[in-house]
Amino acid sequence: MENYIKDKLSEICGGSGTDDIQNSMSYIAFSFVKGVLKVASEDTMNSDTGESSSIIIPDVCLVSNSGSGSYQQQAQLHRESQPLLTHMDSVDSHHIPWNNITDDPEYADVIYQAERAIEGGILPLRIVQGSSGSYFVRNLEGKTIGVFKPKDEEPYGRHNPKWTKWLQKTCCPCCFGRSCLVPNQGYLSEAGASLIDTKLKLNVVPKTKVVRLAADSFNYPAYKRKWMTAKREINERVSAQFHGRRVFQPRGLPTKIGSFQLFVEGYSDADVLLKQIDHDSLTEEVSQQFQRKFERLVVLDYIIRNTDRNNGNWLIKYDKTACDRDRLLHSLSSPQLQEQKENIDSNHAVGDISSIPITTTEFVTSPSQVSTVTSSPKVEIDLAAIDNGLAFPFKHPDEWRTYPFHWAWLPQAKIPFSDEIKQLILPFLSDMNYVEHELCDEIQRLFALDKDSERRTVERQLSVMRGQILNLAQALRDGKSPFQLVQMPGVVVERLGQTTKQFKQKFSDRYPLFSWF
Repeated sequence: MENYIKDKLSEICGGSGTDDIQNSMSYIAFSFVKGVLKVASEDTMNSDTGESSSIIIPDVCLVSNSGSGSYQQQAQLHRESQPLLTHMDSVDSHHIPWNNITDDPEYADVIYQAERAIEGGILPLRIVQGSSGSYFVRNLEGKTIGVFKPKDEEPYGRHNPKWTKWLQKTCCPCCFGRSCLVPNQGYLSEAGASLIDTKLKLNVVPKTKVVRLAADSFNYPAYKRKWMTAKREINERVSAQFHGRRVFQPRGLPTKIGSFQLFVEGYSDADVLLKQIDHDSLTEEVSQQFQRKFERLVVLDYIIRNTDRNNGNWLIKYDKTACDRDRLLHSLSSPQLQEQKENIDSNHAVGDISSIPITTTEFVTSPSQVSTVTSSPKVEIDLAAIDNGLAFPFKHPDEWRTYPFHWAWLPQAKIPFSDEIKQLILPFLSDMNYVEHELCDEIQRLFALDKDSERRTVERQLSVMRGQILNLAQALRDGKSPFQLVQMPGVVVERLGQTTKQFKQKFSDRYPLFSWF
């Protein structure tokens, strides 16, 4: 048994023999396992001779600060009583959640479904597109319910499974990353965009929060996988020799922190649908709906200063088939009833009603036909702003690139902001208490979840966001268009002190070398 465990630990450290083990941290683990096996062997011999021992394998337990209770009682309390291998049937009764979300029951239920599915063997699927490790998360029925983006698998994360960014960093370090963004905090940017969307009631970002998940399909270092495999095999061998005992706790791979965005169905890339919309003329009603949704996208992107908003990372939902069907029914039904009405009026005027060729099926219409005729076809078009991981810069772009908003070149960007968006947004942006406490403070609490977060850097990010809010509010009051909004000079509103409520406004006087990309 000792030789088997020695070989397993030696395999993890990359060598073989006692010398390799003594020159690595695995020697400590081997010594511990050897001591445990010695205790277990003595207990087995004692049980054969009629003697008994109260503790077979020393348990690692938590001792309370109060000091109440003996060590044996606490060891018995914390003794592991679960089987070594958890079966599928026991998932319901032994589920231990990784997240504790109390402020949003619906979102918490989705996360619970994701955790249950992972425990049940339905692993997340890695998304092929993009330059980072992001995953489609499914429930027990196999239906996609969300998109998870781990922090350490972001474009410049150390465990990014896609080699393109590594190649860029190695071969072209001068163009590596975006100097205006905090590196490796894209998951916070995703959740921050959802927070701003909720606070301003824009409803264009699928709900996104910071969660923790662990799955075998995630990208883990090889040594962690080997270590988990070795511990599992050691536990199985010890359990077979010593009546179900084990050495290591049956813990899985460590959880990863990242952003979890709810999955939206029925949407397509804006780049595809915009061409279709340009080819097929929209009705005035649908055009107005699209314009209102587009303005909300503009408000969101401008406030968070999204540096990666192209027509490929926002979605449009538009059912053209239903639109054509309703339009056809409307065009066929309305002229028929209008012609009948004109015939009735003309014959009634001359008194010859008997000459009117009216049948019951022509004159009497069902309630469904009446509703189809009297009401115009109802068509809904919606937008979804995804991929918000490259936002919240700590300064305006001022070196190589401007990172423009690609929607600024659309025809909809030339139309001034509507009264509807003004009535929705201006009350929030005009109230500086709301901006400071409901937006800035909440963003600061969110960004503090990251262990590498620095308060000074977060304050610089908030300074840029305050300046964007100031420009947006002024553009709405002046009746400008989204295209005119992006032409306004960048503004930074800095706090004079950490505890003071006084701010200083200044304009950005540096501009990037290239202004078209």
